[in-house]
Amino acid sequence: MKSKLIFILVLACACTGKTNNSDNGEESTHSEDVKMEQYLVEGQKLYGIHCANCHQVKGEGLAQLFPPLAKSDYLLQNVDASICGVKNGMSGEITVNGTTYNQPMPGIPQLTNLELAEIFTYVTNSWGNNNGMITTERVEATLKECAQ
Repeated sequence: MKSKLIFILVLACACTGKTNNSDNGEESTHSEDVKMEQYLVEGQKLYGIHCANCHQVKGEGLAQLFPPLAKSDYLLQNVDASICGVKNGMSGEITVNGTTYNQPMPGIPQLTNLELAEIFTYVTNSWGNNNGMITTERVEATLKECAQ
């Protein structure tokens, strides 16, 4: 009987449509949580296809050739520049977690704004990173800025 009551309480709480997002203290709706989960799942798949060969499956990078994305100070401080870099390519020196990298990165221009949002939501919320959702609107605005 007690377990049945607990189940009903849990179910009732889960169906309220709101959850407390403890990272920023704001309330988020169930649909926003579901969207975030979808972006994380799709982003992981896309990361595996487009990024993991260089940055490795767990985002640890590859020696002095390719920088880590896991706990990456550069990535979290330069999300918009990184979005532009993935779409259009990057060259020149960057410093990630105190190590300098100077390997050109080819762009992946065929990625859609949604795919970029999914990849960056996954990457900026994996392996010790905690950055929240990257929206398609942010990607679109960012790409307009880097195109100039």
